Amino acid sequence: MKSCVVIGMGRFGREVSRRLCEFGCEVMAMDLRSELVQQISGEVTHAVVADAKDKEVLRTLDVQDFDCAIVAVGDNLADSVLTTMNLKELKVPYIVCKARDETHRQVLEKLGADRVVIPEQENAARLARSLSSPNVLDYIELSDEYGIVETPAPKRWIGKTLRELNVRAKLGVNIIAIRRNGRINVAPGGDFFMEDGDVIVVLGDTDSLTTVQNL
Repeated sequence: MKSCVVIGMGRFGREVSRRLCEFGCEVMAMDLRSELVQQISGEVTHAVVADAKDKEVLRTLDVQDFDCAIVAVGDNLADSVLTTMNLKELKVPYIVCKARDETHRQVLEKLGADRVVIPEQENAARLARSLSSPNVLDYIELSDEYGIVETPAPKRWIGKTLRELNVRAKLGVNIIAIRRNGRINVAPGGDFFMEDGDVIVVLGDTDSLTTVQNL
């Protein structure tokens, strides 16, 4: 199970927290505003009232032991910067930050954030899906039930043709493209052999895509 701490329970932070829990992650939600923490407490693993600008508070909460931290306080540049610096100093493995504009994005990237998102460009569901599995390179939500995921080809598929794998019948998904050595093969045929290092782009419902990611 992947563990994430989400800092900032505004609309974006709440939605990311909920979605991560739906995808099976352990989630600690954090905010200074007790009313917002109370609202989310029944939907996440842990919910705490805490000041992420205080590095010792973060250390006490063991945020350094989480796989990922999401800084969702993008409306306040100073708070966002200080929180990100604290997380970097505590050596949190992967830090995702919300930014309000491109200038904010550049500042956070210079601080060492691993990924910076602008909510108007990337929705919470897509971010949560991509963070919930270490194998997901990208996820596009088509509806509440269907999506497209980009993920490394499962090891057990290597050396087999798409006809042998027959993923549409066995798993209920469609391989719509395969990326190999920087080149994209769209709608590959049944004789296409899977090779180590291939990245597949798969269309299917949420449950089927999760099965593919876990192979």
